[in-house]
Amino acid sequence: MFIQTETTPNPATLKFLPGEIVIGEGTAEFKDEESAVSSSPLAARLFDVPGVTGVFFGYDFVTVTKDEQTAWQHIKPAILGAIMEHFMSGEPVMASAAKTAGSGAEGEEFFDKDDAPLVEQIKELLDTRVRPAVAQDGGDITFRGFRDGVVYLNMKGACAGCPSSTATLKHGIQNLLRHFVPEVQEVEQVV
Repeated sequence: MFIQTETTPNPATLKFLPGEIVIGEGTAEFKDEESAVSSSPLAARLFDVPGVTGVFFGYDFVTVTKDEQTAWQHIKPAILGAIMEHFMSGEPVMASAAKTAGSGAEGEEFFDKDDAPLVEQIKELLDTRVRPAVAQDGGDITFRGFRDGVVYLNMKGACAGCPSSTATLKHGIQNLLRHFVPEVQEVEQVV
């Protein structure tokens, strides 16, 4: 098995491409070892590597975030080994009872029901124009809500904590949404 590695705009996060489907539908994010142990054998293995602080699964990639004190050259071989070992074992990536973000694991969306047509347009723009580009960088952005002209988005994977995430939100996504949906005045990040 050959696992490709790509840098992301976030220097604390690397993207690993195992050449196989990682998670078939939705995404999954683990911000600590406790959430990983009960939900994903692969994420649990990755958190066993000292210095790992976050794991994110996309369709065909895994992004791993490290702490500031740890150098990539010290933990990258262990991460590659953990990913390879996992896929060779035949274990599932996710525990059968675990939910992925695509199935509503991150909380309810909020918006006025009168804004439903606008929200559908916003979601379609995010799904067709924003999310594919962000996935290339090892992350994901999901819609959380819309209120008083403000779109609330959740940034995950390489996007969470990325130094350029504010520029992505304010200049890229905000401008795109304002162009196609004039009712959008601003875009804000929520956790």
